[in-house]
Amino acid sequence: MKNEALLNSIVENAIDGIITINDRGIVESINPAACQLFLYSPEEVVGRNISMLMPPPDKERHDDYIERYRHTGQAHIIGYGRDVIGLKKDGSVFPFRLGVSEVKYEGERMFAGFIHDLSHQKEAENRLMEYTQHLEDVVKERTTSLNETIEELTKAKEEVSLSLEKEKELGKLKSRLLSMASHEFRTPLSSIQLSASLIERYTAQLENANVEKHLYKIKGAVNNLTTILNDFLHVEKAEAGKVEVKWGSFDIEHFCREIVDEIQLLAKKDQNIIYNHVGKNTEVFLDRNLLRNCIFNLMSNAIKYSGENTTIHLSTCIDADSFTITVEDNGIGIPKEEHKHLFEAFFRAQNTGNIPGTGLGLNIVLRYVTLMNGTINFKSATNEGTLFTITFPIQ
Repeated sequence: MKNEALLNSIVENAIDGIITINDRGIVESINPAACQLFLYSPEEVVGRNISMLMPPPDKERHDDYIERYRHTGQAHIIGYGRDVIGLKKDGSVFPFRLGVSEVKYEGERMFAGFIHDLSHQKEAENRLMEYTQHLEDVVKERTTSLNETIEELTKAKEEVSLSLEKEKELGKLKSRLLSMASHEFRTPLSSIQLSASLIERYTAQLENANVEKHLYKIKGAVNNLTTILNDFLHVEKAEAGKVEVKWGSFDIEHFCREIVDEIQLLAKKDQNIIYNHVGKNTEVFLDRNLLRNCIFNLMSNAIKYSGENTTIHLSTCIDADSFTITVEDNGIGIPKEEHKHLFEAFFRAQNTGNIPGTGLGLNIVLRYVTLMNGTINFKSATNEGTLFTITFPIQ
């Protein structure tokens, strides 16, 4: 009795389902765990054919299995670890692992089925398969996208290479054109300038106001055209990387006074140019030609954008750490909203009106100052003038 009670207690409290059937497939007993899995009460199952817990096609085949065993002694259902499908009372199905063993009890042949629910395991496997499939789809999609991107990049690379080749050809053509234009125009311009100067000398005693007026216009036009050609030539050289800094020491005070004397000839009526130097030292170590172009450009702009009867200041200062150049005028100034574009090639402020210019001068100044390891800054406001400051470290 004790052993039987112990056995019953084990069956009743087992976490896996346990069902016993006779050799005709009729359920003899079912434990609580099996009832919970199939959603039946013991009374609904005991005494009925086990096939009620099987979905098709196992439901139809089970009686054949039992009959075959009764005649041949070969049991289709005996064994451990078979994965099968169970049919619940509500019509739903679930997977479980079935182990079946034959038991002889009181002269009768019985079969005990041990049922281990695989629902959670199968759900996890299905989720893993879905996730794996999702990853495969993502990889496939991204691989396709990557291949398309590579094809686009390859095509773009080819187009860029072709574009660069065309740009190189255009650059060479532009360089030849600018060089040719510069040299071809310089000769006639020099002749015009010289002829205008000779006419001015020959007619000096005639005191003819109209002659003087037109000579002034000729010389002004020649200067403007020469400046334009020089600007294009400087930009072409800078873009082609042909500008080399030729360092050397020279007296900045003497250097600037020569520039002032030269540029005074371009000044408008009653425009005064004042130069002063601060500091005991007057020697600097820079490129004379590049620096001359920078100062001459800034001074020319100051003259061009200032009116008659105005003063333009050129100042230089050498201290222990730096060499500074300032050019200040009280001309038309630069609108605040256009400050950010000032050093861009071909940019001209909207308030310049009909004043001639290419918009290249300040771009050239910036390039040359940078080549000499310097910096350039400015302050300006409309109708309040402009102050440019160039600073070089002492070398």
